[in-house]
Amino acid sequence: MREYLLRHSRLVHRVLNGVILGLSIGLIAYLSVDALRGREFIYDRGYMTYQLWVCIIFIFDFFLEMYMSDHRWDYFWRRLPFLLLSIPYINLAEWGGMTLSGETLYFARFIPLARGALAVSIVVGYLSANRLINIFASYTVILVAIVYLGSLIFYEREAGINPDVTSYGKALWWACADATTTGSTIYPVTPVGRIVAAVLAIMGMVMFPLFTVVVTSAVRSRLRHSIPSAIAETNSGNESTQGPADTDDDDSD
Repeated sequence: MREYLLRHSRLVHRVLNGVILGLSIGLIAYLSVDALRGREFIYDRGYMTYQLWVCIIFIFDFFLEMYMSDHRWDYFWRRLPFLLLSIPYINLAEWGGMTLSGETLYFARFIPLARGALAVSIVVGYLSANRLINIFASYTVILVAIVYLGSLIFYEREAGINPDVTSYGKALWWACADATTTGSTIYPVTPVGRIVAAVLAIMGMVMFPLFTVVVTSAVRSRLRHSIPSAIAETNSGNESTQGPADTDDDDSD
């Protein structure tokens, strides 16, 4: 079985990446609709069933990749956060008869979404053979996902309480301004809103310098390869120009 999977490893990885990407996008869309409509997800059986199956497939993907790896325990410890983010904690709590607070349930539903965002960033990073482009694409997806999810949380918690948050558009504008540390006229008034504000500001300060490093490295790499080529072309042009002249001189002698 393992030999067959290894022989078709590229196809297996493509299929898994496609499934994970589709499920992650679906999870983000499902959660977005619930948040914008103000629907309580814990009573939405469709969402609960969907996120359970998403978690099951995430876990299956983890152990299949581990089974195909040549260094299984190294893979396990390196990818352990992905496994922990794939566990359907809400469903397990429901089946176990555990009573969780509203705040705990609220944040627990974002756990598989975080796993999905990480998966999307990795899949997008595989689309290019250039390592710098892969890193840049992955960081971009992570930053966009954090800003988007932050805006959803901020809108759901601040709308109706904060008089400045009258629409999701304003919440999204606030999240973008907070992540870029440019500031905004909207200020959070709820504890969750303040936490989101701090997280977005920290992530913005961490991520944007990384973009600068990636772009600078790409420019330096480009120049390092282009300058020698330009010098070589110039030298070859000079040699071809001087060649006939030297020949004429020899003939005249």
